[in-house]
Amino acid sequence: MRRNLLRQRFAERAPIVNGWLAIPSSYSAEVMGHQGFDSVTVDLQHGMIGFDAAVAMLQALSSTPAVPLCRVSKSDYALVMQLLDAGAYGIICPMISTEREARDFASFCRYPPAGQRSFGPARGLLYGGADYFADANAEILALPMIETREAVAQVDAILATPGIDGIYIGPNDLCLSHDCAPSPEPAEPMAGLIRDLAVAAGKAGRMAGIFCSSGEAARGRVADGFHMVTPGNDVALMSRASKAAVAAVRGGTAAPASKTGY
Repeated sequence: MRRNLLRQRFAERAPIVNGWLAIPSSYSAEVMGHQGFDSVTVDLQHGMIGFDAAVAMLQALSSTPAVPLCRVSKSDYALVMQLLDAGAYGIICPMISTEREARDFASFCRYPPAGQRSFGPARGLLYGGADYFADANAEILALPMIETREAVAQVDAILATPGIDGIYIGPNDLCLSHDCAPSPEPAEPMAGLIRDLAVAAGKAGRMAGIFCSSGEAARGRVADGFHMVTPGNDVALMSRASKAAVAAVRGGTAAPASKTGY
């Protein structure tokens, strides 16, 4: 089976730079996959992407060096299974707040006896190889998102759940759950809480990922101990580059970037 290079980078403690797609376009997915990202995530939660578009985007990513990931809209057995069968090499799942929810999500990503994933990998065989079944449990990544007060309180139990490979921080919803305005780079004490989550993942030997508003912010998150960083999505990157180009022509200053990181 094709190896999941994100596991290798994590084992080497090399930062993972993750692209993020919200626009339903196989062409933009292909372009993003060739820009040097270690992985690219197809977002079915807050992106404008449905399953049919996601399949075409996963096919486009297959022509690039980037590891294909998906974020699902919720912890749903059928959707997780469909996306893995379509060739995703990892699933990011929002709003996982308890050890029980983490255990259920992990089981969706693993074949028996480790989980309850049904057999029928379809595109998984084409992308992963004919021996996909033998190694899928060891290669596929399951990354629950930590976005609530309850998840923070149970993060150690979530990280210790068999089949969970790490956590992915949703800073905007985490801020909302703590009665703060959404922000990918919040002030203290939220900033400290987010750093503590990266430390907890590191102590557990698990991956810590986070969504960021820019490359500069993502570099700071690596310094905080995060292993996977997403320096904005395709919409934010396109908007920022477009504003800068217009400002360059007009000899002015580019409009300020979004503060939400989304």
